[in-house]
Amino acid sequence: MLQTRIKEYREQRGMKQSELAALVGVRRETIVHLENGRYNPSLKLAMDIAKVFHTTVEELFAFTD
Repeated sequence: MLQTRIKEYREQRGMKQSELAALVGVRRETIVHLENGRYNPSLKLAMDIAKVFHTTVEELFAFTD
C-alpha cells in the first residue's frame, strides 16, 4: 500500500489541490486520488510533485505491507 504526505506538504504551504495540479500538469481529481491513496503515481509525476515541494520522492511516498 502506498502512503503519501502530499496533503501535509500542500497544506503547510497554503496550496490548493488545483494549484498543485496545475504545477505538475494533471487534473485536480488526480491530486485528490493521490492524497486519498486511491492512485499510484507514475515515477515522473512523483518526481514532479517532489520537485514542487523541494523534497525527495522518498520523503513524500512510502510503501507499506
